[in-house]
Amino acid sequence: MTVSPPAGDLIQPFQVERYGLRGRLVRLGAVADDVLGRHDYPEPVAVMLGQMMAVAASLAGALKYDGVFTLQAQGNGPIRLMVADVTSNGDMRAYAQFDALQVAQLQAMGTGGVSVPQWLGVGHLAFTVDQGPDTERYQGIVDLFGMTLAECVHHYFRQSEQIEAALKVAVEHDPAAKTGTGWRIGALMMQRVPGTGGIDEDGAPMPASPYDEDEREEGWREAVILMGSATSAELTSDEIGPNSLLYRLFHEPGVRVFKTMRLQSACRCSQDRVATMLRSFPKDEVAEMKVDGKVEVKCEFCGRDYRFDQPALDRLFAAGSAAE
Repeated sequence: MTVSPPAGDLIQPFQVERYGLRGRLVRLGAVADDVLGRHDYPEPVAVMLGQMMAVAASLAGALKYDGVFTLQAQGNGPIRLMVADVTSNGDMRAYAQFDALQVAQLQAMGTGGVSVPQWLGVGHLAFTVDQGPDTERYQGIVDLFGMTLAECVHHYFRQSEQIEAALKVAVEHDPAAKTGTGWRIGALMMQRVPGTGGIDEDGAPMPASPYDEDEREEGWREAVILMGSATSAELTSDEIGPNSLLYRLFHEPGVRVFKTMRLQSACRCSQDRVATMLRSFPKDEVAEMKVDGKVEVKCEFCGRDYRFDQPALDRLFAAGSAAE
């Protein structure tokens, strides 16, 4: 299933010119509606997965890759697993696995909010870039350290990349919305780049900063304060254009925008992919998966069901034997 992106489904790269800061503004409208509305998750699970999508899009937009960027959070809390991935073509998908009873119990307690310690518990956050079979996969892993997913990402950058970064995420839900399921997601991310030797969004060398380290440090603090002034409503609004918001925030130090990356909700599952997956298992194990004479596989991302009866399984393994 694919949903075409309206103006709201995008990653907008930008730079705060005066201080040599690089950033991304993320907006998810139809993509959020499709992913979060499809599964009818409990509200806290949907909000947490929405935050996951915002973080994934922000990080993917900051990378140069040709393939798939995957963000995965795994813990021992009521939400056991969340996965969101973004291809270099802008296809995005996500899903969550959770313990329904534990989620209901925590909701009944009325604690409010969706903190990482409460809902994910102890675990880790993993970043993976897969550019195909002929390239080495990049993966970074960091403990879930922080009250929010944004704080966990800050921890990752401090520990693993030694890069100063700031990230702000917003997830809004209006069940009474006239269109879609009422979900809107927004995010702002900024990173400091070197005073010399940096590359801008177009791949061109950035001029050396005219400011000394103290001035650049002061500029970073100022930019973070300006970014923090963005409200959740501004980050998720369909009515405030990305460039209008960036100008409102950073017009004084100067902001420059670059080519927008469009996002769309799309799943990469297919009958062939599922068949390849089943073929990787021993034949007797696949036989044990049968229910009422059929093997059924459901895509966690889009919910599509794939069914293989005995003749289909025979053809599947016969094709595998011939390929060998």
